[in-house]
Amino acid sequence: MIETVADPMDKQAEYARLINDVLPSVIQSEEQNEAYIQRLAELLRREPSLTESEKRFAKLLTLLIEDFEENAYGLSKAGPQAAIRFLMDQHRMKQKDIAPIFGTASIVSEVLSGKRKLNYEQIRRLSTHFGVSPEIFF
Repeated sequence: MIETVADPMDKQAEYARLINDVLPSVIQSEEQNEAYIQRLAELLRREPSLTESEKRFAKLLTLLIEDFEENAYGLSKAGPQAAIRFLMDQHRMKQKDIAPIFGTASIVSEVLSGKRKLNYEQIRRLSTHFGVSPEIFF
């Protein structure tokens, strides 16, 4: 079976369209932050089927959201780990209980220790599993 490779110009055009739809910039307000979070959540809901351009765009939105929230709320880098630990505690769960979300128990340990960052799929799964907004993991 021969796999076709997308034309790099098509990828650039798709990414340019995504950028043009939102015109992302450094976030200056709660309203702008919320709009970016909503757009990111839309992408995360479709995560398994995202194109490379959409993944790239999601990373950009994530960086902008993280920057705003760190500056606006003084969130520490331990934010996602603390959120996971809090949710595990509230649901009376142990690391082994959330291993299916991450794939392996060792990945859970690496994420909770801060050695590994959450990826989009893990954020989507955590959000779905605990019934919370993906933004708490940024």
